[in-house]
Amino acid sequence: MRLVVTGLNGQVVTSLIERGSACGHEIIAIGRPRLDLAEPETVFAAMTASGADAVISAAAYTAVDLAEGDADAAFAVNATGVAALADAVCALGVPLIHLSTDYVFDGVKESPYVETDPTNPVSVYGASKLAGEQAITTIYAENSVILRTAWVYGASGANFVRTMLRLAAERDIVSVVADQYGNPTSSLDIADGLIAIAEGMISDRTGERRGVFHMTAAGEASWAGFARHIFAASAKLGGPTATVKSIRTEDYPTLARRPANSRLNCDKLAEAYGLRLPGWEVSTEQVIARLLGATN
Repeated sequence: MRLVVTGLNGQVVTSLIERGSACGHEIIAIGRPRLDLAEPETVFAAMTASGADAVISAAAYTAVDLAEGDADAAFAVNATGVAALADAVCALGVPLIHLSTDYVFDGVKESPYVETDPTNPVSVYGASKLAGEQAITTIYAENSVILRTAWVYGASGANFVRTMLRLAAERDIVSVVADQYGNPTSSLDIADGLIAIAEGMISDRTGERRGVFHMTAAGEASWAGFARHIFAASAKLGGPTATVKSIRTEDYPTLARRPANSRLNCDKLAEAYGLRLPGWEVSTEQVIARLLGATN
């Protein structure tokens, strides 16, 4: 399978190249300047020349706080650029898998969100990602999957696990928000899921395997609970550790609001694809082992 993914250096792209190559697939990453979602005129030519059997839309404007003052740029990439990508992939007639986010929800629900729950983003980033979802549904619903994931981390890129390990090396106590809950999800597990879904879309064109799905790791945590697990796993391997001080969201102000509840229910994906991602605790430990092995 020749799997084309938008973006060059993101966590998911890096993990896809590793996982796809290991199982015999050809992973082609295409990014700027050849394909620039902020320049929609570049998209069609890049996709037409790609020879893709399936396309994964992973490139995005992801600077959540900066987006509050840069809405035009966020919507240019996450909505207008994604619409151009959907048009191009529709012309090719191959499956399209688009990565979206838990930030399309407002976080006020008390239980995990299902795909049919009303969306109500509370940030510019979330609104721009929802606009991208809507563009794909309008343009190419018949052969696309929208995957909402959350709290992504990995051995590369900027993410919570790497930040916590860095802070633990600098201080004894780290203050972390304890009243936001979600599903920490490894980029390696996301890559495995994307490959399985691409294979399933190619082999089976039924409607049950198209549409919006949630895909996160099994289990849930607060940011503070996530941090405690990171430090415990690091300590077992001789890495940096720290004490976590639980704080409230209001004690750590950010430009963009975050959903208090980012938990996503993934039953629909399991029913359609027989796919559930591993528990977040074990995957976190595996990523930490890799990070410490690379630096110790």
